[in-house]
Amino acid sequence: MFEIVLFPIDQSRESRQAAETVAGLVKTHKSRLILLSVVEPPEEATTEAMASPEAIAELLQTAKTLFSQQGIEAEVIEREGKPAFTICDVADEIEADLIIMGCRGLGLTEEGVSDSVTNRVINLSPCPVLIVP
Repeated sequence: MFEIVLFPIDQSRESRQAAETVAGLVKTHKSRLILLSVVEPPEEATTEAMASPEAIAELLQTAKTLFSQQGIEAEVIEREGKPAFTICDVADEIEADLIIMGCRGLGLTEEGVSDSVTNRVINLSPCPVLIVP
């Protein structure tokens, strides 16, 4: 049912908590897992955004290792851009069947919670989105 699952990750607690749901779903459906990290361009990054390329590489490697320990081979994609739009673009490019996200990550926009990255992805996504509370 879900052949390709896209899991956008950041350094938030919500992203880490969603990993367990991702692992269970990927195992159940024998899905291909794609981990995505989106870095905002330096001139647009918020103070909470991940800015260091080293931090991003470490985050992706840690996540890949955690999934590998559960018998799940994950692929990694790193992109630069506005998170919500980039997540949806990548989902479209890889023909994702599902995007799984934590309910709130580090990507609150300047408009606040009501216009979070999660809400924008829900509205723009080319596929179903599972939000993990």
